[in-house]
Formats: sequence, C-alpha cells, structure tokens
Amino acid sequence: MKKTSKREPQKITLFTIPNLLTLCNLVSGSLAVVFTLRYDGLQMAFFMIVAAAVFDFLDGFSARLFHSSSALGVQLDSLSDVVSFGVAPSAILLSMFESSGGVGEIGYGVFILAAFSALRLAKFNIDERQHDRFIGLPTPASALFVASAGYMFEAKLFTVHPAVVLAVAVVLAVLLVSEIPMFALKFKHYGFRGNEVRYLFLGISLIALVVGGFGAISGIILLYILVSILSLWVCKSSRQG
Repeated sequence: MKKTSKREPQKITLFTIPNLLTLCNLVSGSLAVVFTLRYDGLQMAFFMIVAAAVFDFLDGFSARLFHSSSALGVQLDSLSDVVSFGVAPSAILLSMFESSGGVGEIGYGVFILAAFSALRLAKFNIDERQHDRFIGLPTPASALFVASAGYMFEAKLFTVHPAVVLAVAVVLAVLLVSEIPMFALKFKHYGFRGNEVRYLFLGISLIALVVGGFGAISGIILLYILVSILSLWVCKSSRQG
C-alpha cells in the first residue's frame, strides 16, 4: 500500500521589507488616533495619515520591486489599512463633531466610516475587477479627505455643524462600497495617449497643492470623485451613441 506523503507546512516569513513598511503604516495610523483622541491634535493626525498613505504606497512598490508579494502581506496590508484609513479618520470626525458642539452617543455614528472601510478592504481582496481600476472610493482617498478637513478645521479655516460631520461619514461610507468605477493612478506606460485623465488630474492636483497647501487635499479628493463619475458618464454616453 502506497504511503501518502505529508505536505510540508509552508514557511511564513514575517519580517520582509514590504511587511515592515506595512507595519509603519499601522503605527502611523495608530499615532493618528492617539493625537486625535488624547491631544485633539488634528494637524498632527493629518501628518500621520499622510505618512500612513506613503508607507501604504511603498509597501506595494517594494513588494513588486523585490518580488516578495505574499498572502501574509496582503492580509497585513488590509489590517493596517483598517486602522490608518478607517479608525483614524473616524476618530478625526468624532473630534470635529464634539468640537462643533455635538453631544450624545449619536456622535459615535461617525464610526460607520471605520466599518465600511473594513468592508471595502475585504471586498477589494476578492474582487477580480479591481486590478487596473477601483470599484468604489479607495480607503486612502477617504482618509485623506477627512484628515485634510481636520487640518483646516483645527486651523479655524472653517466651522461646521455636527450634523454635517455625521453626513460626511455616511456619504464617504456609501462611496467606499459603491459600484462607481474610480480610475487608478497606475501607469502601464508613460505616454499621454491613454493616460489623459491621469495626467490632467495630477497636473490640477499639483497646482492646487502649490496654491492651497495641505488644505487643498480635500478638494483634490472631491475632484477625483467627480472626474471618475464624469468619466463613467462619458463612457456610457459614447456606448449609447
């Protein structure tokens, strides 16, 4: 009788460069929560979320560069993103809600953003349509929108009604899990043809950052959403025509 050979357990490498960068993302997001809830430091939280977004980009870039993508890395990336781009921006919204005069447990409703961010990230991991584009608003874009708004709010550049803060959380949550196609800033080639939308968006974003500073990021994210919706409408119109 032939013996069946037992399959050797796969060795799991924990401390790769991409995984370390992902952990830096997680730590940055955790610090954003601390700065927000303990010190009311929305501007420091903004910088921590920006740092998390940079580390989030670098971990994927390094994984491709060193050919070290792994199933562990995918799971770790999503877990880190839930904190940095889900919990941290929700904490910022809660701080804005309370600082604007909002009272009561209803303010905790802003954590719908954290819940739907987790849902969005889990969906992304199994959705085969999202290799060259996104379906729904990416979690880093949602987080940067909130972080930039928090930065301007702490600088007293605007005031907001508590109900508006809750509404922002709900709208972002819906956009995260929506079926709206959103273009990705991934270049298969660097020629202008085929990348018109990307180059136009990057050009306008750069000008906005130079003119408006960090506060312009919220406007850039709004532009990203509007351009994506407009591109979808143009594609549908051309097909029907």
